[in-house]
Amino acid sequence: MKHPRLHNAMWPGLVGKGSPGAEPAIDLDTMLTLTANAVVDGVRFDGVDLFLFDPHVSIDSTRDDLQRLADRIRAKGFVVGSLVAPVWPPTGGGSAMGSGDERRQFLTQVRKACAIGKTLREIGIRSDGVVRIDSASSPSEWAKDPDGNTRRIAATFREACDVAEGHGERLAAEGEICWGGMHSWKRMLQLLELVDRPKTLGFQADMAHTLLYTMGYNAPEDRILPERYDWTNRDAFDNALRTVTNALRPWTIDFHVAQNDATVFGSGTHDKTGRHCLPTDPNGKLDVVRHAGFWMRDEKGQPTRAFQHICWDGCMFPNATMMRPNTWTDVLRLMVDVRSAHGWDVPVPASVQG
Repeated sequence: MKHPRLHNAMWPGLVGKGSPGAEPAIDLDTMLTLTANAVVDGVRFDGVDLFLFDPHVSIDSTRDDLQRLADRIRAKGFVVGSLVAPVWPPTGGGSAMGSGDERRQFLTQVRKACAIGKTLREIGIRSDGVVRIDSASSPSEWAKDPDGNTRRIAATFREACDVAEGHGERLAAEGEICWGGMHSWKRMLQLLELVDRPKTLGFQADMAHTLLYTMGYNAPEDRILPERYDWTNRDAFDNALRTVTNALRPWTIDFHVAQNDATVFGSGTHDKTGRHCLPTDPNGKLDVVRHAGFWMRDEKGQPTRAFQHICWDGCMFPNATMMRPNTWTDVLRLMVDVRSAHGWDVPVPASVQG
């Protein structure tokens, strides 16, 4: 098998959907089928990353539930990679910088997610991947006490690391402009360094979100590109991206391939964040294949091998876009190109070969 493996995220069927005024959710079996049907020159997706939330996967799933889930996923020829813990208040969690009760709710969801990750490994459907978390807090609330709130988030994350280590899991904090204390590349780096558990807590880079780090959305004091930036100046953009990747790459243990048009977008209950665009979107500002290398290769140009799979994230795409087969063929073609440019081969664990 070629590495990194190519995964598709299942949560775009849920995120920004299902709430009043939003489009309905797309069920997991439909998402799996759409992913399985994509093929480019004989190459298919290798696996999927999951959001542990109904109606896809209940955070309170029993072992029997997870065995049935594994059977459904294996029937499509897939393995499972990274898992998203439902740490936000609307999904049963709580703010990582909030009250004692809120922080306990946050940690309860992390504990349940790590237990599911461990069970899926025992079942044999999952050999690697992380449990993804964020602060479950808004930048505006964080800004009321930046230093104090960052310290509280770090303390909660350290407790989450204890939980993860007890289950043999690693955590990845998603850098995204809508999460307080993680909404700026400088603040994200500060938080990782304050937690100081590099073997357990790392960074999840999503190309659509990290592009906005360079523009200072929600953190104008940390912008790198100037206001009213001229997008024809590609050297300045490359230099800005390198500033972000050089700072956060050493922490990166999970990676999302994505395109962005340098705008923000929100849907349903999801706050505005980096707009995910189709690979073929003419307004996309990233040279996705080349810029993926900023994350996947170190400063000497060697593959970091810091993650065994890469994942496509198309959050908040309209359902009509999601249901088009060409969407997933185009995504897969881009993922194949990224791997061809920056990948490597390693042996496949026995637990996944079958």
